[in-house]
Amino acid sequence: MDSALLNYFNTLEQRPAERLAFIVGSLLILWFVEGAIPLLPMRYKKNKIRHAAVNLSFTLIHLIIHTGFAVLIVSLVDWAQQKQFGLVYWLNAPTWGIVLLSALVLDFFGGWFSHITEHKIPLFWRMHIIHHADNNVDVTSGLRHHPLESVWRGLFFLAGILLCGTPMYAVMIYQTILTVFVGMTHANISLPKKIDSVLSYVLVSPNMHKVHHHWKQPFTDSNYGAVFSIWDRLFGTFKTMNKNEIRYGLDRYYPNEKDENFWELLKKPFGKMEL
Repeated sequence: MDSALLNYFNTLEQRPAERLAFIVGSLLILWFVEGAIPLLPMRYKKNKIRHAAVNLSFTLIHLIIHTGFAVLIVSLVDWAQQKQFGLVYWLNAPTWGIVLLSALVLDFFGGWFSHITEHKIPLFWRMHIIHHADNNVDVTSGLRHHPLESVWRGLFFLAGILLCGTPMYAVMIYQTILTVFVGMTHANISLPKKIDSVLSYVLVSPNMHKVHHHWKQPFTDSNYGAVFSIWDRLFGTFKTMNKNEIRYGLDRYYPNEKDENFWELLKKPFGKMEL
């Protein structure tokens, strides 16, 4: 791979303004695309701006928490390099192999494995409910996570770095790709059925992830992948359904009429809940 490109991503963590530009830029592009080719009609409580404000409030908290995790990530990456610890060192992988292996390992731990755990363990499901309570899944929904969930996922991500020995440039490449995918898979965009289907053989496609947001199980308990769909296919958690049958929200746990109440959402994991 090009050395200039690797050096760019290797130091990207030191330039938070550029990282933020990736997030904001991809959100804005997908915001306009979903307006042009919507998948489903949205029924916001007030309007799209109000809905986005609630979701982006959670996003700001998430970014603050990530700043703390960034210090841990840099320290862990440096330690793995000094000790030559992790799969990329044990396998003596070439640069392209490091990028690919890192993406797969980080996607498994930080994406699929942490996600399915949130659905299976009641304590963590309490937090993740906030994400699924959104009745209008659009591009801003991808970053709607309770602060405690951000911590939980961050720990899984660190475990992936430790096992893989991921160098910083590979961490940044994957996180940049993840940023785009989180927006794309939640965006209310309609892709031609064949294109979406072909994409879903390897990557998480928009329609594939919308199934995960269907309000009733077992569809809610499926399609956990973040970037790669191979984990869902490999572990039998892949499901499909007609887009016209998809309905967002939850059939229990949280009142759908309050899905845009920021303070209620923030407090909900600590209140009474029948799981």
